[in-house]
Amino acid sequence: RSGLYVTPYRCSGVGLALCWRLLEEDGRIHLCIACRNAQKSEATRDLILAAYPAAQVSTVEVDLGNLASVLRVARELRCRFQRLDFVYLNAGIMPNPHVNFKALWHGLLTGRVLHMLTTAEGIMTQTNRLNGDGLQEVFATNLFGHFILVRQLEPILCGNEKPSRLIWTSSSNARESAFSLSDYQHAKGQESYSSSKYATDLTSVVLNRKFNKQGLYSSVVCPGLVMSNMTYRILPVFLWKLLMPIMWLIRFFAKTYTLTPHNGAEAHVWLFRQKPEYLDALVKYHSCTSGLGKNYVEPRKMDVDEEVAEKLYQKLLELEKQVLERYSDLLD
Repeated sequence: RSGLYVTPYRCSGVGLALCWRLLEEDGRIHLCIACRNAQKSEATRDLILAAYPAAQVSTVEVDLGNLASVLRVARELRCRFQRLDFVYLNAGIMPNPHVNFKALWHGLLTGRVLHMLTTAEGIMTQTNRLNGDGLQEVFATNLFGHFILVRQLEPILCGNEKPSRLIWTSSSNARESAFSLSDYQHAKGQESYSSSKYATDLTSVVLNRKFNKQGLYSSVVCPGLVMSNMTYRILPVFLWKLLMPIMWLIRFFAKTYTLTPHNGAEAHVWLFRQKPEYLDALVKYHSCTSGLGKNYVEPRKMDVDEEVAEKLYQKLLELEKQVLERYSDLLD
C-alpha cells in the first residue's frame, strides 16, 4: 500500500501510537504524518525511523482549524500522491474542559456514575470561541476542517483500482442530545466536543451513501478513555496520578477505559485489516481493553438519524461554498 496518510493533530497520543502500530502491521506502507507543528512532526518522523530505518515516512504541516492551511495541504498532497489508501481523521480539541462535580456526585447517588464516567454525559462542559475564519473553533477543528480536506482530496480518493478509506476518530461522548441542526456549530451550548463528534458520526454515514460506488468508504472509531495531552487538561496532573489506581480498577467494569494510546488505537488498526465493503456504515468501532489488559474491538450501532445526517451534509456543503469564496487563490 502506498500513499497512506495519517492525521494526528499532535504528534503524540493515539496518533503516534497509530503510526507505530501501522508499521508493525505492514512495513511497506508510505506513512505521511500531518501535524500542526512542523518541528514536532519531524521529531516524530526521526523517532519512527530510528525504530524502522527502512520505513517510508514523510510529513506535512496542517492546522485543521485553519481553512487556508487545510487547502494548502490538500493541494500539496494532490501533487505528492496519485492516490491515498487511508486517511485517518484524528485531529481534535477540547478547549477549557470543566468537570461538573455536582452532577458527578448526583450520578453516584443515583447509580448512573459508571455510565457518566464512560461517556462523560452530564459531567463535561467546554467553552468555545470563534476562530480566524469566523467559525466555532471546536466545530472547525474536529469536523469541518476534516470535511474540507476530504472534499479537496476527492480526486485522489475516488475512482482508484483499490478502495480508499476514511477512518474518523469519534467518541463515546458523541451524543444526539448535544447536537442541533439549527446550531450545528454549537455556538450556544457548552458541549461543543460532544456535538462535533456526533456531527462526525452523521457525516461519515452520508459519505458512505455518496461515495461507496466511487470506491471511497468511511468508518468511525472510538479510542475509549485514553490518557493523553487532551485528557490531562481536564484535571490537574497530580489528581490524575491519585486517580490512576482507581481507573485501572474501573477497567474491570468499563472496557472502554483503554487508558494507553497503544490500546486506544486498537480499532484504528483493526479497520486497517478489514475489507471495507463488508463493514456496516451505521456501526462505530470501539477500542476496548479487558480488566486483564487484552485489547479487542466492539462494534456498536450508532444512534443516528439518516435524514438528519443528510440535512447536516447539505448544511456543510452550503458552508463550504460560503467560506471557499474567500480562498479562491488557493483552489485549482
